[in-house]
Amino acid sequence: MGTRLPLVLRQLRRPPHPPGPPLRLRVPCRSSSGGGGGREDLLGQRRLLDGQARSSRSPGGRTPAVRDSIVREVIQNSKEVLSLLQEKNPAFKPVLAIIQAGDDNLMQEINQNLAEETGLNITHICLPPDSSEAEIIDEILKINEDTRVHGLALQISENLFSNKVLNALKPEKDVDGVTDINLGKLVRGDAHECFVSPVAKAVIELLEKSVGVNLDGKKILVVGAHGSLEAALQCLFQRKGSMTMSSQWKTPQLQRKLHEADIVVLGSRKPEEIPLTWIQPGTTVLNCSHDFLSGGRGCGKPRLHFHGPYSFYDSNMFSSLSLLKNMVSSGRRWLREQQHRRWRLHCLKLQPLSPVPSDIEISRGQTPKAVDVLAKEIGLLADEIEIYGKSKAKVRLSVLERLKNQADGKYVLVAGITPTPLGEGKSTVTIGLVQALTAHLNVNSFACLRQPSQGPTFGVKGGAAGGGYAQVIPMEEFNLHLTGDIHAITAANNLLAAAIDTRILHENTQTDKALYNRLVPLVNGVREFSDIQLARLKKLGIDKTDPSTLTEEEVSKFARLDINPSTITWQRVLDTNDRFLRKITIGQGNTEKGYSRQAQFDIAVASEIMAVLALTDSLADMKARLGRMVVASDKSGQPVTADDLGVTGALTVLMKDAIKPNLMQTLEGTPVFVHAGPFANIAHGNSSVLADKIALKLVGEEGFVVTEAGFGADIGMEKFFNIKCRASGLVPNVVVLVATVRALKMHGGGPIVTAGVPLKKEYTEENIQLVADGCCNLQKQIQIAQLFGVPVVVALNVFKTDTRAEIDLVCELAKRAGAFDAVPCYHWSVGGKGSVDLARAVREAASKRSRFQFLYDVQLPVVDKIRTIAQAVYGAKDIELSPEAQAKIDRYTQQGFGNLPICMAKTHLSLSHEPDKKGVPRDFILPISDVRASIGAGFIYPLVGTVS
Repeated sequence: MGTRLPLVLRQLRRPPHPPGPPLRLRVPCRSSSGGGGGREDLLGQRRLLDGQARSSRSPGGRTPAVRDSIVREVIQNSKEVLSLLQEKNPAFKPVLAIIQAGDDNLMQEINQNLAEETGLNITHICLPPDSSEAEIIDEILKINEDTRVHGLALQISENLFSNKVLNALKPEKDVDGVTDINLGKLVRGDAHECFVSPVAKAVIELLEKSVGVNLDGKKILVVGAHGSLEAALQCLFQRKGSMTMSSQWKTPQLQRKLHEADIVVLGSRKPEEIPLTWIQPGTTVLNCSHDFLSGGRGCGKPRLHFHGPYSFYDSNMFSSLSLLKNMVSSGRRWLREQQHRRWRLHCLKLQPLSPVPSDIEISRGQTPKAVDVLAKEIGLLADEIEIYGKSKAKVRLSVLERLKNQADGKYVLVAGITPTPLGEGKSTVTIGLVQALTAHLNVNSFACLRQPSQGPTFGVKGGAAGGGYAQVIPMEEFNLHLTGDIHAITAANNLLAAAIDTRILHENTQTDKALYNRLVPLVNGVREFSDIQLARLKKLGIDKTDPSTLTEEEVSKFARLDINPSTITWQRVLDTNDRFLRKITIGQGNTEKGYSRQAQFDIAVASEIMAVLALTDSLADMKARLGRMVVASDKSGQPVTADDLGVTGALTVLMKDAIKPNLMQTLEGTPVFVHAGPFANIAHGNSSVLADKIALKLVGEEGFVVTEAGFGADIGMEKFFNIKCRASGLVPNVVVLVATVRALKMHGGGPIVTAGVPLKKEYTEENIQLVADGCCNLQKQIQIAQLFGVPVVVALNVFKTDTRAEIDLVCELAKRAGAFDAVPCYHWSVGGKGSVDLARAVREAASKRSRFQFLYDVQLPVVDKIRTIAQAVYGAKDIELSPEAQAKIDRYTQQGFGNLPICMAKTHLSLSHEPDKKGVPRDFILPISDVRASIGAGFIYPLVGTVS
């Protein structure tokens, strides 16, 4: 603001503030004279205006008492409307911001008293009279972005009403009706969809209601009005059937026009050289210029008085009343926007080609909608998205608060049978299903997918954007960096890894006192514990807050973590397949003073921080989970956490943007959330809870959210139910189980399928027996889903080599095994149109009552929970724990982590621990080689067999 006057803040309304952050309100440019307030002040000001404006009136003119009753009526109606709005939304209170450059204090006081009477808040922003255009625009832009302000009015000099200033206002906050958009709607005849100038409305209402003039056929002359006011007056008078003329004060024919007019409207102060005798006796003269009252926006006496045979009226009070009504309308619209509303989605047309081109050609052949357009179509507000380029945006978590009373839509999980190394198309089915629901059945739907790791993307498997005509676009954006979430995880993970080794180095080379001085340094001669350090003191049982009062023993306990290097479980990560980093030695530099140890790099998405991101439900919850992450044990066997290392805040800051789901779209323009990407074999394999929760609100009660669980139902689906649904509290309605003829032939005894090697003829030619034999795996996966009480719809992802006999056989056997329905899908070749039957089956299944239940009680001992999964889901005879696994279970139980759910780290290529055992292996013993804990994420994960 530089040389501006100080901006002091005050709130005018006396009742208690609504919940939430306080709104800082700026006081008037000069405090109003006199005491009191309320209706008597308001009517007194009405009479003041009458006194200043009064001259001889025509016999038909109405009395000030009539106008006082109109004032009371408008105030009462406004109060009643606001009261009704606040019944459903108790925290709601509309706020009007007025930007004023100068000292027009009479209008200011009128607005304040009106606000106090009706229950509005006013933010008065007072600027010096000589404020520049840029300074005013700066204030406008601030108000535009303030979600607590619902309307913005300008009280500035005429020379500042430039196009730049006026169109800086957001049209939805423009209660003055001066922006091009609001004026355009008025001219077009859509007055109910826009804000009309309060001054122009006041002129009409004053003439019709207070003066009692029938405007039809009257000759109206508008003098000295400019820009938006002139346009609005002409438009409104013409709608009333008046013959409207417009003129400036220096127009040569002004005398003739004044003489002919029945009604003269003054849009600005009359120059002294224009004599009153030019106005015909008996003419109604109406002033809508503040200059008449305030002497050119000063505070002196009026410069102009009318005497003679004229009926003169002033519109200022009515202008304030019209502004009040605009504010009530703005508040009503704002509340309506806050509620869920029907989507107005424009779907993109597909023109499928045959043969089907490559995925990248299809993706590049479709032009996606601008992501801000997509966001608006699905009911997101402008301040709820952060745009990344043209086709991606992050969605802020504030949308959950806005839609907290909105009922959730239906929740659908896409899982699969035990896959081949090529994958069976769960992502493709997920996208095809939502394209069918929304683009073809006109049902709101959202796909929620995981972000792919660059490891598989640059490996044999490739990307995860779907395929054919069922893809997320642009696929390059989806498969590569997206918005940088995985990079944020990498940075946070490696910061924590560095903190572990650095702490060990410092503790090995420094005294207790030196460590303590580093941890609690003197700042301006004062030592203070941070919040996270106070939490550590509490954990240690040290009930002190003054750093100078700790004993030597307490200083040592506080300063030393005594990490046992052999127990460190936290590894560095990189989102690239680099086999030479699987085992490394760190600390070989001279500066590390001989401290070195064996370590390793994991793939970034295997970091516990990825699992935390996927399971958290708020920023505060994420911070708490990050702080609970156990990275090692100390030399006495107690867990060491990120909180103990004091880095939780830093980790949270690195993850503050990654927590927001990423919005993209399918080839047919339907919305997709891409968020989080934990693997399903070594983690829980599901996209984020937050993405699902936001999507369930956005689709509405009749809509569908379709999310995907990694690999087969025995892995991804089991973890979705037992881990993700426990964390989220969400209840699934339907499971879509994806199968392919190719995978079923493999389970029926077909040749080995190897990525990158052409398929054998058994897979490209009809073979009914192989399909029939392999359906045992499909039947087992259906049974696994039924353990959780959720109806199953089988989606057979059809390939061009599949025959009708093979397709019919799979669907028949699936239904016999207990599937609600089984449907062949052709989305890969034709888009959503090819999955309409699947969409209908899912809708019907979702209408049935879900009997969802968890597989086990988390209070069971860890061994019992592992055994339940092994026997009920995998079909094992029993489990076998290695001594190391048993020791870890005992340690975690002793540390208080025994009541966490289980996340089995197992091969995805078989129901058993042996990848080459296809179909449904039986009577096997499941070996548990090791057990680890992701305490922040909230689960124990046993390592099965030789899984890495």
